[in-house]
Amino acid sequence: MFNQQELEKYAKVLLWGLKKARIKQYKPGEVILIKTDNQALPLANILVKQILEMRLNPVLRITWPPEIEKTFFSYANEEQIKFKTPGDKELYSNLNGLISLLAPESLTHLENIDPAKIGLFTLSKKYLREILEERENNQEFGWTLCLYPTQELANKANLDIASYKQQIIEAVYLNSENPVQKWEDIYQKNKKIQDWLNSLDIEYLHIKSKHTDLYVYPGEKRKWIGISGHNIPSFEIFLSPDLRFTHGIYFANQPSYRNGNLVKDVWLKFEKGKVIEAKAKQGEEFVRKQIALDKGASYVGEFSLTDKRFSKISKFMANTLYDENFGGEFGNCHIALGASYADTYAGNPKELTPELKQELGFNDSGLHWDLVNTEDKIVEGKLKNGKTITIYKKGEFNIKL
Repeated sequence: MFNQQELEKYAKVLLWGLKKARIKQYKPGEVILIKTDNQALPLANILVKQILEMRLNPVLRITWPPEIEKTFFSYANEEQIKFKTPGDKELYSNLNGLISLLAPESLTHLENIDPAKIGLFTLSKKYLREILEERENNQEFGWTLCLYPTQELANKANLDIASYKQQIIEAVYLNSENPVQKWEDIYQKNKKIQDWLNSLDIEYLHIKSKHTDLYVYPGEKRKWIGISGHNIPSFEIFLSPDLRFTHGIYFANQPSYRNGNLVKDVWLKFEKGKVIEAKAKQGEEFVRKQIALDKGASYVGEFSLTDKRFSKISKFMANTLYDENFGGEFGNCHIALGASYADTYAGNPKELTPELKQELGFNDSGLHWDLVNTEDKIVEGKLKNGKTITIYKKGEFNIKL
């Protein structure tokens, strides 16, 4: 799929992302887990080589192929779904890095599986995410992920495989002589936007587009973050707002594939932070079951904006990593239903106890589902001094770079 030079560049960008994501320098002997789908094994092979050259220890895990995953959810009972694999806790408690290579061979193989069973499985793995979150807060762990082109992705995006691959090349800047330096430049420009946003004392944000009229309240002790190395590519700047005060209408015009299900045109109405009404042109029952997954699933855990000056993604890619970073003509915003990000806390993440998270309105959930709006929009910020300023319009943050 990729030639050798492209694979080498891709691996170097991923390792750049992994280093940025952890901040603390990696030391020889530390453990890096590579989770990969079968079709991304050529990239995994290059990563193993480069990780060994860094004197780190690679561990490889290949994810279940679609037919096996479908068999599992078709026949597993509740206890089998909740089963904890021996050794997982020990491995995750000693991980220093995780690189996930996404190369799905099917996006709809679970469409006839009860979403409640998938939700139960997701919740059963929450303890592993919590282990990694604690390690990340202690600067002992970093993670990143990327997408590898497959025929299934291209088909679902209504693109030929060559065009799909080209979108990835352009998005990751693999067509640049030195893509790592390109990402470093974007990282610095993105930091300028973050610094500007964090200098504003915003009481609430008002997001307006043809089908969206939403109010989001950042809350106390929050900071905007983005391009941390966690996702390749990633151009978004986001925060985890106070879950208690979101109100209004949000419309996701970008389709979304999740757990083998396709949903289109998701329409949500919020009051006092909570989704009180949900509609969808396709997959409405699935949306409602996801929102009912747990107490936090019907509240917002993230609000994000992407600047089209950075993102070269101009087509629907049938994958959230790319679709949430859509550039196109008007950029995008997205919300995520479910879990908040602890690293958007403006203080020391180690201080963010479950009690403090609840006090500050950070959301806790087994769900984190990004829903994307690519409509022409304006985002205004009502400042605590009474002024209203334009934060974002025509797909760009309102700041010169």
